[in-house]
Amino acid sequence: MKKTPFISPLAWFEEMIDHCYDYAETAHVKGAPIVGIMCEYTPREIIMAAGGIPVCLCGGSAQRISSAEKHLPANLCPLIKSTFGYHLEKANPFLEWADLLVAETTCDGKKKMYELLAETRPMHVLELPQKVDDPDAFEHWVCELRKLRDFLEKRYRTRVTAARLRRAIATMNRERRLRRELAALLQADAPPLTGRQLLDLKSIISGIPADLEQYGMILKWLRSRPESPALRSRVRVLLTGVPVVHGAERVVDLIEKHGGLVVAMENCTGLRPLVDDVDPRASDPLRALAQKYFHLPCSVMTPNRRRLDLIRRLAADYRADCVVDLIWQACLTYDVESARVKRLAEEELKLPFLRIETDYSPSDSARLVVRLEALFETIRRSRR
Repeated sequence: MKKTPFISPLAWFEEMIDHCYDYAETAHVKGAPIVGIMCEYTPREIIMAAGGIPVCLCGGSAQRISSAEKHLPANLCPLIKSTFGYHLEKANPFLEWADLLVAETTCDGKKKMYELLAETRPMHVLELPQKVDDPDAFEHWVCELRKLRDFLEKRYRTRVTAARLRRAIATMNRERRLRRELAALLQADAPPLTGRQLLDLKSIISGIPADLEQYGMILKWLRSRPESPALRSRVRVLLTGVPVVHGAERVVDLIEKHGGLVVAMENCTGLRPLVDDVDPRASDPLRALAQKYFHLPCSVMTPNRRRLDLIRRLAADYRADCVVDLIWQACLTYDVESARVKRLAEEELKLPFLRIETDYSPSDSARLVVRLEALFETIRRSRR
């Protein structure tokens, strides 16, 4: 009798784009609007409560950049250029299905790219105030979320009720909890998965029921696995900085192929959007959403003390051996903050620090490997 080949539960998310495609296509055929989002500051819960499907459209493909550079500066952030390249080439089916794009006034490069997108794509822009400790700025953000709610209600002829918001909040809180639990597995001396594998355990569409079920199955399976002695000897890396979107995982791959283990990612594709939930018992669910999303510690915020607090917490919880700060080319806010992260790592946390500035091109991979291997060897020598 032939044995049934073992299929790892992780394989579900290896086909993430296909699953999202099927889910979005089915919803689109049934009349549900596909709403593209560009940043973690957009509360997916409001879109879900309006009956929409929120899809992250941040580009991670180096192949889409050349067409974008005919319209955008060559020295612009690769994430912005890749996203715009998908638009020009009509190469992203989710973008082509999208009935609406919701964008946020975070970095200047994105804001100007949104203007070009808006020439042919329906768009609603959220004005994100950036004085994070200013009560008036927070109230402005609450008003912006109310405007988004009202815009969606009018556009889709629906009502975003408190009950619908609470249902969406419950779904997203469940997803955040499951992903936090998966991330926490990397706190072990010899964790049952790598940081690269964890990075794959996410979806460009949030709240898909099948994904939530798979998260639970994966957690149960990983918790039952024996320790991985091979991972015990790896250098434990806390990766900070810019988001590592789908298709742009090269630096994480280089770290883990050359002796490192990315035990935690502070960025927007890592733990940053997961550490806080939305208060499910709040009397005003919209204000509760505003509280959660306004306090995301992105480098556009000023002063951005919460980001340093998060790095301190992750370095301790995940027992990092070093900090690697990833900066996409021309990402000025993260580039400026890198000096503060370096000071925090070296002077307060007493951890080696490496700053990597790169783009989506693999042209500098050999140089990055040399720098990473030198860092890891220094740490191994200090252990001995």
